[in-house]
Amino acid sequence: MPLQPEPENNPNGRLMTDPPALLRHAMKRMFDRVIEPGARRKVRAKAERGRVTAGARHVVEYFHQHDDPYSQLAEQVLDIVCDRYDIELVRHEIRASGGKNQPELEKLNRWARRDADLIAPYYGLTCPSELSSVTAPDHNVLDAGSDRLVELGHYSGAMFYYAGEWYWGVDRLFYLEQRLRDLGACHDPALPFICPRPEIDVSGADASDLTLDFYPSLNSPYTSIIYDMTIAMARECGIQLNHKPVLPMIMRGVPAMRQKGMYIMFDTKREGEHLGVGFGPVMTPIGEPTRQVYSLLPWAREQGKDTQLMSAALDLAFREGVGLHKKSGVKAAVERAGLSWVGAQQHLGSADWKEETARFQNEMTEGLGLWGVPSYRLSGGGNAKEDLCVWGQDRLWLVAAGIRKRAKRAGVVT
Repeated sequence: MPLQPEPENNPNGRLMTDPPALLRHAMKRMFDRVIEPGARRKVRAKAERGRVTAGARHVVEYFHQHDDPYSQLAEQVLDIVCDRYDIELVRHEIRASGGKNQPELEKLNRWARRDADLIAPYYGLTCPSELSSVTAPDHNVLDAGSDRLVELGHYSGAMFYYAGEWYWGVDRLFYLEQRLRDLGACHDPALPFICPRPEIDVSGADASDLTLDFYPSLNSPYTSIIYDMTIAMARECGIQLNHKPVLPMIMRGVPAMRQKGMYIMFDTKREGEHLGVGFGPVMTPIGEPTRQVYSLLPWAREQGKDTQLMSAALDLAFREGVGLHKKSGVKAAVERAGLSWVGAQQHLGSADWKEETARFQNEMTEGLGLWGVPSYRLSGGGNAKEDLCVWGQDRLWLVAAGIRKRAKRAGVVT
């Protein structure tokens, strides 16, 4: 029996995996409110007026999970943050939440240890694997901190909270720094950010001997802002790119909560602004729209335009708010990719994509130990002993760094 990309009985239910048109439009309104820059400015201004009126300091709350590698990285910069900024830092100790917001907790723990060790040297920090183990805090302390995290509406460790917004660990710390600088709370603005995001840079690298497996999803906000950059980076350095789209997590049966979805939308908007990439308005392509677009990918690939089709569909869904649940939306994606709509209709709705997509998903989840998108696997390159496997739009810089290193080891001039 051929592999199937979707579980026979998806625990998420049809309203989530295949929302009707009315629900899609309701979700669009909700998403657009979350990512509206004007609304964010108003919320920030109101918070600052309240703080000034009360004569209060800038209070930053930090949520530390003692066995979380990302928290172990963030903990290394707390004193520096307090020295450089006029803030009161309130530290909370928490336990891993698990649950539907962290449904793959065991996999997450394994991945976090690996990922934190990979990024630590780029931020000038000690790898968590090299740190001494610490004793878990008292249960009452953990209860109090975890309750506060829930009260404020989050679920993860290594989180900074300031005046209504969340900042995850060293990866998002520069956003918090910029906000505090904008408010005049930096003691010396001439100093650089504590953990600036490394650049996505493959300039001068010839990576023609290397291979990059790229696992995107059509319903991923994060994929939407990094997709074109990934394709452009691959083209610039000449790497062999294997385009391996997978289904959205919800369609694969991985639970996702509204709370997490709202944070991802807000964070994607912020990440998009940093990258100089538009995000919003958004019309979710979850469910049948994804199946329809994926059914055309094998045909588009035969013409060398599968990445163009995916790019066009992501643009329409996440930058223009066009409904791909309508045939007119799919037609627009096809034609924007430079493909024939007449030809596309002969393949629309076919099942040719299913076994291949299921294979990609199994490769990503079971082979690489990853489950979110976008994910990457960099392989090849001289003395490289193992593949570089990373997850997240905020790891493309790490892929680029890996390409530069491996190209040099392969004897290629960079």
